Amino acid sequence: MSESEMRYVRSLFISDVHLGTSGCNANILLEFLRRYEANTIYLVGDIIDGWRLSSGWYWPQSQNDVVQKLLRKVRKGAHLIYLPGNHDEFLREYVGLNFGNIDIVDRAIHVSADNKQYLVLHGDQFDVVVAHAKWLAHLGDWAYSFALWSNDIVNRVRRKLGLPYWSLSAWAKLKVKNAVNFIGQFETVLADEARKSSVDGIICGHIHHAADREIEGVRYLNTGDWVESCTALVEDFDGTMRIVRFAEALRAEGISLPATSDLGTDLRKAA
Repeated sequence: MSESEMRYVRSLFISDVHLGTSGCNANILLEFLRRYEANTIYLVGDIIDGWRLSSGWYWPQSQNDVVQKLLRKVRKGAHLIYLPGNHDEFLREYVGLNFGNIDIVDRAIHVSADNKQYLVLHGDQFDVVVAHAKWLAHLGDWAYSFALWSNDIVNRVRRKLGLPYWSLSAWAKLKVKNAVNFIGQFETVLADEARKSSVDGIICGHIHHAADREIEGVRYLNTGDWVESCTALVEDFDGTMRIVRFAEALRAEGISLPATSDLGTDLRKAA
């Protein structure tokens, strides 16, 4: 089955969308949501970037469309579970509340169709910089935003040359030794938390690095992000958990990835 066909899955896990920023690939996410229907949708933190919105308002129609699409799925019967992260921490004031078919929680236990238990949380709680040096986290966020801005320039040139999308920021992150070490340490700490909670695995976000691997008997699953890689985690009706690399799937269909604001037009032309 190609990604162009509608897919029905049991559960859908999305994180690190960063609505409210120019780096958010809202149109790619919107196309993903058009192609996937799920009984349960987990929003695993940093869906809205409150840090950025507090310094200046940025909310194009494509990002509003993402919110409306999610609410439409809820109206059609999907159960939406929102787990705030550090960028949308303002929503932690509402943890424990239920709005119709929307629950806001700090962490959740997801029981898969094959009866495996997964701890679900954003993951910033286990990031020492975010937890204990928020000023440094904000400085890092500024540097990351600059990398994304540079990334946009690089890809404008690549598009003119007929080359596919390439994430400079993701490449740099995986090439810098300290960043690679941080990712490894983060994964180990999260796996330890799952072990303490006596569950089979953990599902998280936060570090913008999609992953599916076993760490000392614990399955570690990271949903990735919708800024660099455009990835999500889905659960099929038999309990199979898998990472969907949606940007790569679109490229495989021959759909180019221009600037976010233009993608919807390109998708309609390709249909």
